[in-house]
Amino acid sequence: MVSLHTNFGVIKLQLFADKAPATVENFLSYVKDGFFDGTIFHRVIDGFMIQGGGFTPDMDQKDTKKPIKNEANNKVSNKKGTIAMARTSDPHSATCQFFINVADNNFLDFSSESMQGWGYCVFGEVIEGMDVIDKIRKVRTGRFAGHADVPVEPVVIERAELHNA
Repeated sequence: MVSLHTNFGVIKLQLFADKAPATVENFLSYVKDGFFDGTIFHRVIDGFMIQGGGFTPDMDQKDTKKPIKNEANNKVSNKKGTIAMARTSDPHSATCQFFINVADNNFLDFSSESMQGWGYCVFGEVIEGMDVIDKIRKVRTGRFAGHADVPVEPVVIERAELHNA
């Protein structure tokens, strides 16, 4: 389990190492390195998701490890309260950024091993802190440093903490 300590409260995550082993290992390596400490939720879209893990409050993008293979073909759906890896249009480009679904987003699920069909890998779920996520998803957003949907007041991941199962 991992706890994300934010300036809005704590979000506790149960990770699915059995369903997305490489993705969980990647995420945990960033947690253990302290990489997420001081990063922000930089993209917040109410009714869709909150995304974070890669930018500082000044919207400086952090240097990442190598991209990982997409494990979205694990049959785990992007439903409300799940955490998934963010990526570019390249299906196998996920590094450190993740998002928490604030709605059922099954259109993000795997459908085929093609550029359009890979989807986004769900690798865990929120087990405590949906109230915190509900507060975050309602923040006022705007444009900042060339990005849209950025919270006007930073939503900071103060630290990510690993718990033994």
